[in-house]
Amino acid sequence: MLPEADSYEGLRDRFVWSVPERYNIGVDVCDKWAERDPDRTALIHKRRDGAVETYSFADIRRLSNRLANALAAHGVARGDRVGILLPQAPETAVSHVAVYKMGGVAVPLFSLFGVEALEYRLGNCGARAVVTDAVGAAKIAQIRDRLPELTLVLRIDEAGAGELDWHALVEAASEDFTPVDTAADDPAVIIYTSGTTGQPKGALHAHRVLLGHLPGVEISHDLFPQPGDRIWTPADWAWIGGLLDVLMPAWHHGVTVVSHRFEKFDAEEAFRLIADFQVRNAFLPPTALKMMRAVKDPQTRWAYKMRSVASGGETLGAELLDWGRQTFGLTINEFYGQTECNMIVSSCATVMPSKPGVMGRPAPGHDVAVIDGQGNRLPPGEIGLIAVRRPDPVMFLQYWNNPEATAAKFVGDGGDWLVTGDQGELDADGYIRFVGRDDDVITSAGYRIGPGEIEDCLIGHPAVRMAAVVGVPDPLRTEIVKAFIVLQDGVRPSDQLAAEIQAHVKTRLAAHEYPRAVEFVDSLPMTTTGKIIRRELRSRG
Repeated sequence: MLPEADSYEGLRDRFVWSVPERYNIGVDVCDKWAERDPDRTALIHKRRDGAVETYSFADIRRLSNRLANALAAHGVARGDRVGILLPQAPETAVSHVAVYKMGGVAVPLFSLFGVEALEYRLGNCGARAVVTDAVGAAKIAQIRDRLPELTLVLRIDEAGAGELDWHALVEAASEDFTPVDTAADDPAVIIYTSGTTGQPKGALHAHRVLLGHLPGVEISHDLFPQPGDRIWTPADWAWIGGLLDVLMPAWHHGVTVVSHRFEKFDAEEAFRLIADFQVRNAFLPPTALKMMRAVKDPQTRWAYKMRSVASGGETLGAELLDWGRQTFGLTINEFYGQTECNMIVSSCATVMPSKPGVMGRPAPGHDVAVIDGQGNRLPPGEIGLIAVRRPDPVMFLQYWNNPEATAAKFVGDGGDWLVTGDQGELDADGYIRFVGRDDDVITSAGYRIGPGEIEDCLIGHPAVRMAAVVGVPDPLRTEIVKAFIVLQDGVRPSDQLAAEIQAHVKTRLAAHEYPRAVEFVDSLPMTTTGKIIRRELRSRG
């Protein structure tokens, strides 16, 4: 989507959005290429047992058409929400494409979510169907009687009672399917994002969200795509960073994606994967980069040749950037965004100087500014709110069934500015420096974690009377989740109890959300209106 230019100013000034009135993500990323170049490789998947599977765009069209027919035959219709509770796998990608082509709304779900996290999200969006595996199905079985709208569970492995076999259904269905004629503004995907209070909010995006991502993806990968590009990320496709920063933009451009599910991220295996599959482009979150930095002499141990590395979620420092140049022979590009409005700021070593500790400049097509609370632009050097002016094709439609939260996301006369919740500062060259969060969201290993859901889970433990959760600094993860807990009368604190409470959260929400640090306290600092003063807890460390 970016124009021909050899400078950032040229890219910015010549850029024009190309968003058609009628547009469907599934057709764009799959059928388009299946018609133009059916044998082109879409996906190379390394299974857990080491076996490698390769899929062409024609394969993806055939499988997604069959799945769309199978879903329709079992009552899934246009506008229905379909949960996709799977790790990186061919079935995950095919399920997304099928749901988009049939006019449904995909709801990506992290495979490590616990039962409470799943119950809330599936119940909140009213999911009609879920595609999952044995691990996910076991969790769904525990809550299915509390999800009255969930009528269909498809398993990609052997189906159990009340479930259907994904592969058997796909094999039996017709591969002739006419995609639904969707508008670019029609709903396509709901991605749940953590907030400061209460339960997560479902950010509803339109089909145009993919087109809105393209300038940021292209600039963050040094003018992606180039001949020979092949991309991979360890980020799960359940998150916007894996799904819409890598998988879907790559397929829009007909670029091969490499996929593999690490049980736990392994830095040496990451280098090996990059070399074995000739990966040229990667989105590597800062935590992954920090872990890979600890690997000795990767250049002499593996034969890899990267063209671009992009990173987002946390600011990179000069040392990590220097390591990237030594290790990959390139400058790692930083980008910035959030689930509601992603890939809006980026650096690009090809067209602009890199500044350590600075996110970059607005990606072409996005009006990003630092503003005050009334929506007025602030001059360089003044700290304010990082905001994006609408309309913008990458911007969410609304929070699902939450008009109050949607309205609160916008400020200024006419509500033209979407505020990200982060504070920043503009410099004289138009670069934006991240200063800090304007809320209590915790950034840990690239995940944005809201305290509300964790606190709700904590007080569900019989020993806990009150709880507050904050982020505290951590050299590897940027922050870790720390819980301050007031126990019920008569309950004595102990290391064993702390471990039990940690496991309570880990199994009910997700492994990345459990409190890695627990401190038992007699009371919590409160405002006169009864709100927890989290900044005071953060100052305790």
